[in-house]
Amino acid sequence: MDPAVWFQEDMIMDCKLRAKNCGGCPMLATEYAAQLKKKEADVRALLGKYGPVAPIRGMETPYHYRNKVISTFAPAAGGKLTSGIYAARTHKVLPVESCLLQDEVLDKVMLAVRAAANACRYQPFHEDKGTGLLRHCLLRRGVATGQVMVVLVTAQPVLPGAKNFVKALLAEAEKRGVPVTSVVLGEDEKVLYGKGFILDTLCGKTYALSPRSFYQVNPVQTAVLYGLAVDAAHLTGKEVVLDAYCGIGTIGLTASGKARQVVGVEVNRDAVRDAIGNAKHNGVKNARFFAADATAWIREAADAGQKADVVFMDPPREGSTPAFIESVARMAPKRIVYVSCNPETMARDLALLTQKGYRAEGFTPVDMFPHSTHCEVVGSLVRVK
Repeated sequence: MDPAVWFQEDMIMDCKLRAKNCGGCPMLATEYAAQLKKKEADVRALLGKYGPVAPIRGMETPYHYRNKVISTFAPAAGGKLTSGIYAARTHKVLPVESCLLQDEVLDKVMLAVRAAANACRYQPFHEDKGTGLLRHCLLRRGVATGQVMVVLVTAQPVLPGAKNFVKALLAEAEKRGVPVTSVVLGEDEKVLYGKGFILDTLCGKTYALSPRSFYQVNPVQTAVLYGLAVDAAHLTGKEVVLDAYCGIGTIGLTASGKARQVVGVEVNRDAVRDAIGNAKHNGVKNARFFAADATAWIREAADAGQKADVVFMDPPREGSTPAFIESVARMAPKRIVYVSCNPETMARDLALLTQKGYRAEGFTPVDMFPHSTHCEVVGSLVRVK
């Protein structure tokens, strides 16, 4: 039975897992308009002293937006297995048949994975006893292409009866009317079926997504986020652009058609390999990518007298570093576009950026994760001469 129930009177979706301490949607019981109002107010309280905060950009349909799912295997009745999400602050797995946040295709693919695993008599890994095989399953979907990747993470490097599992999985997926494009095993990414990656299209560019690729989980709002970031850069085609913390190159490649040159820096070597491949695949010839710690790289570049006209910053949740900001200031770009997944660390970094001669022009919150407490922000800063 689908756990979602539609309450017409207050236009709120509810889920039976919330009563069982599922921590996936802490704001689910709050009307979406009220969620947006709170997030916008929180961003304004943190960042408003630096510049104006525009109205938050919410979703028209704030459900089933996640194109990535991680489902943990657990024992079920009759010696079978199930899978789902951990209850908040516990190691207890709550079985999930469908989820209000997850892509509905991935819900069905996960049911197919479970059916195939049960047909092969696989057992879930038991952490305390050290017994069993299956730890969790990662699913990704290219929403624009429809392609689906299944990644099984196991307690051992070999999957017994792998060919039978793939055959059963494809049959179960077909029965449910959903695709499986590639199947990959474990941390070593051994390809069991397909090419080991899937393709997706975002902001006019096509990206190859491997199991480890960082890729935003909400494709609708990511297009909004990146559109705002590129608009904030005010590119004319003459600029050298630095894309710091670039991941698989999504922001830099989105901006490449409006810039003279794009330079991306990312500490994750797998991501840089993907970024280089994505540039080639899209015929982008004015982008280069480097595998390096962003702070160390930009310090060396500043020491060497290198310049950038625009710097895109998209740091992790812990934000940037004083050394990075100091080096950016020495590079003296005309404009900095800061994309933040944590407004609190963004506020901390803005205090230093404004001391280094930059003035914030404004901020736009983007609701990337409806029904959670998280909010992304795009901020533009200009160098004060």
